[in-house]
Amino acid sequence: MSALAPQAPVPTDFIGEKAARAEKIRQSWIGVMEARLVREELQKCWRTEGVNHYEQCHHLTAKYLDMLKTNKVQGYKVLDFNP
Repeated sequence: MSALAPQAPVPTDFIGEKAARAEKIRQSWIGVMEARLVREELQKCWRTEGVNHYEQCHHLTAKYLDMLKTNKVQGYKVLDFNP
């Protein structure tokens, strides 16, 4: 009898999958950084517009809320187990 644990199957294109995983993570971080830039612009708009910020900054608020819904960082475990 062998005391070794069974080996997990190694994908045939492991290097390609690893590169694709890294690219997906990179793209998700780019989306997060874009949302951060929109948030900073929204903060500037709030400060400069004062009491009129509800009307003047609405487009930035809508864009930021949309980006919060869609631009989230997903780790490699989520990407590998939920294709």
